[in-house]
Amino acid sequence: MEGILPIIMLFIGVAAGFGIALFINKTNTQNLISRNDTEWQLKLESIRTEHKELKMQASDEALRIRTDAENHVREARQNLRQQEERITRKEEALDRKVEGVERRERQITQRERQAELTNAEAEQFKLQQRTELERISGLSEEQAREVILAKVEAEARDESARRIREIERVAQDESDKTARKIISMAIQRCASDYVAEITVSTVPLPSEEIKGRIIGREGRNIRAFEQITGVDIIVDDTPDAVTLSCHDPVRREVARLSLGKLLKDGRIHPTRIEEVVQKTQQELDVVMREEGERVAYEANVQGLHPDLIKLLGRLKFRTSYGQNVLHHSLECALLASHMAAELGANIAIAKTAALLHDIGKAVDHEVQGPHAVIGADIAKRLGRSPAIVHAIAAHHNDEEPTTVEAFLVQAVDAISGGRPGARRETLDLYIKRLEALEGVATSFEGVQRAFAVQAGREVRIMVVPETIDDLGSIQLARNIAKKIEESLQYPGQIKVTVIRETRTTEYAR
Repeated sequence: MEGILPIIMLFIGVAAGFGIALFINKTNTQNLISRNDTEWQLKLESIRTEHKELKMQASDEALRIRTDAENHVREARQNLRQQEERITRKEEALDRKVEGVERRERQITQRERQAELTNAEAEQFKLQQRTELERISGLSEEQAREVILAKVEAEARDESARRIREIERVAQDESDKTARKIISMAIQRCASDYVAEITVSTVPLPSEEIKGRIIGREGRNIRAFEQITGVDIIVDDTPDAVTLSCHDPVRREVARLSLGKLLKDGRIHPTRIEEVVQKTQQELDVVMREEGERVAYEANVQGLHPDLIKLLGRLKFRTSYGQNVLHHSLECALLASHMAAELGANIAIAKTAALLHDIGKAVDHEVQGPHAVIGADIAKRLGRSPAIVHAIAAHHNDEEPTTVEAFLVQAVDAISGGRPGARRETLDLYIKRLEALEGVATSFEGVQRAFAVQAGREVRIMVVPETIDDLGSIQLARNIAKKIEESLQYPGQIKVTVIRETRTTEYAR
């Protein structure tokens, strides 16, 4: 019994503990459930609140989207309405334009018809007028056209001649004024102190007895002298003088100087002649070189080849129509320098070409051909520039001048050779030049007579008045002057004067 009681008490205690535990667990469970309900209520409330806010936001967004959509639709409708209005206005304007074009086409068509009718009437009237004019004038259409064309041609020819004369007069006045200024200025700066020089070919003798000593026994002295010098000695009846004849001016000068030394020395025999001639040649070579250097220095032309210097010095003994060629070349160089400076041309080329333009005359008795071409070949071979070579070759138109410097060389050559007293001409050459001048003038149709006057500086032409009228005389003078330029060579310029004289004679009875 006593043993069961503890067990019972144990069971009772266990049951009591279990009951307490169950009670506590129940209490805790209820508390937990209560807390959970509260949390869920809070969460549910929070969710409801968020739902309301989201619903309000969605409603606002939907309202905004709807408003925007309505605005966009309204703007699109407005734009569409404006485009429809513009299209409507354009269609109306296009319709008006189409109506205008159609109206103009109708007007143009009507005017074309009127123009065709008018043209037809004009052609008919023109035909009637032409027929009437042909009847009144007694000329056909072709004949009338020829008469009118001839009249127009004559009027045009007269007008062109008058205008040509006016243009030539103005150009001639201006060019003459400028040319006179440049030439006069150049000549003033280069006033030469010589007029002309004649080559001396006569050696004076102290007495007539010297002629026999010059000839020598059986002519041995004169033969030796002629053989050594290449110069012919003419011993004639000229008192107290002998004449030296040779085409080479240098050899002639050597002979003259040598003969003078022999006459002073008094010893004349072949051996002495040879010694004197050889020494004279050496002395003359020095003289020619010194003269060439002097002239190059005075002309201020530098850098010339020594052979050119020597050839330049040889021109001291060369004359052209009585004018010393070396002095002429120096004068041309100075004139060309001044004129090139006035015209803005190349001064160095102009004065060098002018100084060397007659260099071919130093050897023209040894080389065949015009001296201008010979001089150009020499200058080219001795290192002168193409411009200088061209100016030398063209100064007598052996080559067509193409540069300002070439024309300047031609001009200064004519100035130096054409000034009064510079050159002399033989009577035969003078007469031939005048005859050639008159022949050119009389070669034209309508020329009655021609006279060369003023020493060939002017030609006066008498024309047939029935053949050449006043305007035709102007054209004739121009043509004659042009032909003279092309066919003749002359210094300076030639004046062409055409004279047309009409005489009318009546008798009173």
